[in-house]
Amino acid sequence: MIPTQLVIAIAAQREAVPFPAFVEALIMEVTFEILREAGIRLPRAVGQAVSIVGALVIGEVAIDAGFVSSAMVIVVSLTAIASFATPAFAIAISARLIRFGLMFLAAMFGFYGIIMGLLIMILHLCSLRSFGMPYMSPLAPFISTNVGDTLFRIPTWMYRERPRLINQKNIIRQSGDQKPQPPAPTRQEKEDES
Repeated sequence: MIPTQLVIAIAAQREAVPFPAFVEALIMEVTFEILREAGIRLPRAVGQAVSIVGALVIGEVAIDAGFVSSAMVIVVSLTAIASFATPAFAIAISARLIRFGLMFLAAMFGFYGIIMGLLIMILHLCSLRSFGMPYMSPLAPFISTNVGDTLFRIPTWMYRERPRLINQKNIIRQSGDQKPQPPAPTRQEKEDES
């Protein structure tokens, strides 16, 4: 649970803010998106400086002006920093759009809205197909023999069978003696031992 002192401090900060939390988050998210796009389009050294200084200055001014609370600046800043961990740029753009949609659902329906949005996303992913294959396979439809390499990479020698959705006829992937073993002794080593 959240400590009582922290809840009281956050509630005290919220008293001076005229906007609801959704509008606060929307203002900060749009501001960070503008700074991010400006940083991308400027030369590298200048773009990084503009992003960092702009975020600090705009965050401080927004708190002083009473547009947003400091807790909201911290939450949106952590969200913006975490979005840089996304490896692919196309996925980052999709995540931004999904974030705005989930914010809207959370403002309308609270925690139930977030759960509803996540369920809609999961249902959509389960309905997609790529080259005739289910996008979420082997998790949906669940195939226990193909789950081995879903979360963690298993050794190559453990791949005995091909995925069932890809190949129905030739199910065996490779011969059974693929497990790494110590090298067989050479003729010279055998003679030295005897």
